[in-house]
Amino acid sequence: MQNSRNPALAHFLQTAGWSAAKVTPLAGDASARQYFRLNLDGKMSVVMDAPLGQPDDPAAFVAVAEFLQSRGLSAPTVLAQDLQRGFLLLEDLGDALFVHETARDPKCEQPLYKSATAVLAHVQKTTPGFKVENFSAAQWAASSELLISLYGAEFGAEAAVASDFVAILTDILEKHADSERVFILRDYHSENLLWLPQRQGLKRVGLLDFQLGQLGQPAYDLVSLLQDARRDVLPATRDESITHFLNLSGHAHADFMASFAAFGAQRAARILGLFTRLALMGKPKYIKLMPRVWRQLNENLAHPALLPLQDFCAKIVPVPTPERLQCFETKCPKAP
Repeated sequence: MQNSRNPALAHFLQTAGWSAAKVTPLAGDASARQYFRLNLDGKMSVVMDAPLGQPDDPAAFVAVAEFLQSRGLSAPTVLAQDLQRGFLLLEDLGDALFVHETARDPKCEQPLYKSATAVLAHVQKTTPGFKVENFSAAQWAASSELLISLYGAEFGAEAAVASDFVAILTDILEKHADSERVFILRDYHSENLLWLPQRQGLKRVGLLDFQLGQLGQPAYDLVSLLQDARRDVLPATRDESITHFLNLSGHAHADFMASFAAFGAQRAARILGLFTRLALMGKPKYIKLMPRVWRQLNENLAHPALLPLQDFCAKIVPVPTPERLQCFETKCPKAP
């Protein structure tokens, strides 16, 4: 717990009626947010500590949570809030994250991912009544220049070619992934999805970390689900999920797969850059995830629609070999 936040958090818990609760820190993520589980005589909740001034606005979490609940989905209920100081008290949905459930029982992967895919198709049928971001192809591409300016620069690429990378990716996205807009959750992956078997239908999938939700393309969240930086999804699960999504949404296969590959490359490029930044900030655990993301990038680049970007990356972007990653890790500070 950040010491400077302790008095404000204590005041929030007292106001919410949870000051006597036992407080247990929960695993953090790649953001500045912190989470704590509260136990008040067997009654459970989770407090989100989201310092103001960060991209993740707790007010956005509240708005998106209410939208998702209105769609009949399992977003945590907001029990109390102090938006001026960045605190939320949330319903505790438990610990059955997809990443843990699939590790415990690999046979459950396909049914869990099929359910998560159905949730996506359901979310995309309606857009929120409040204002959300709506990136252009150029904005999506620009957010991925971290592949060159951060990852590439650390591994030997010329940072000056970042503008060329953005131009090529922008052109691909404009041609293959810049038409229909739907609501997307942005971080739809195994560490943000919970299995709630005691609930029914789509409510069996618990949703977390959706405050950056915005308008985007139908393929984006499915890419996030099936090309997960944290775990490998079985090819059979991937294929079944894509087929299930297309059956539910009615999208044409060929066009959708071009969009899927385009956003797969966009996401993988951005993630490699973000993981480089996080490692340089003292979070070296992200280095071990880079080879998987690199494989995902190249799987997407193999699509015919991405040939210009494939050629560019083959010439410019260094491969994260074990030797390069080991050398990079020696440069990264260790977390205190």
